[in-house]
Amino acid sequence: MTSTEQPQIYLITPNQIELSSYPNILNRVLDVTDVACMRLSLATRDEDRIARSADVLRALCHERDIPLVIDTHVLLVERLGLDGVHLTDAARSVRKTRKMLGADAIVGAFCGNSRHDGLTAGESGADYVCFGPVGQTPLGDGSRAEKDLFDWWSEMIEIPVVAEGALDTELIAALSPVADFFAIGEEIWNTEKPEEEFRRLIKAIQ
Repeated sequence: MTSTEQPQIYLITPNQIELSSYPNILNRVLDVTDVACMRLSLATRDEDRIARSADVLRALCHERDIPLVIDTHVLLVERLGLDGVHLTDAARSVRKTRKMLGADAIVGAFCGNSRHDGLTAGESGADYVCFGPVGQTPLGDGSRAEKDLFDWWSEMIEIPVVAEGALDTELIAALSPVADFFAIGEEIWNTEKPEEEFRRLIKAIQ
């Protein structure tokens, strides 16, 4: 994943996938605009279900030259032929994961709203740092990654930064000058026509 002047899209799967219908829905979403990366982010810990989902999405993504990373499950990256992993424990396992997967794998780190964790993750070998949630959500402890964190990061740090969590058009417009990627997932999958909501959200990118 590399950043460009205009923020790119990083798509996150729903936490449950119905393989009989989701690929068709996903294809319609991917037809809307170019996507820089996709993350398989399932709630299940059933390895067989994760593997079947990964097989379907890997073929679909790679046909479109979209790298596919998986949430958390470092040991499944090579086994399932994926492009990398998205770590959710801030900087704690970045160095170990980089050593395990090698230089070519994508290793990303979710760092909440912690500047320190972001810096440590970057120094440990993360390809990108993700801050969030940027919007208001009843989940978690209510803390948010505010715009001034992205302002500072974009001015001081070269590692690409991802804005994630409870995004809306206002937040996307406000963060466009200082975010390299917008991670979009539940914002669209929870709607009746995900591709239309996706189109509406990305129109806000400046």
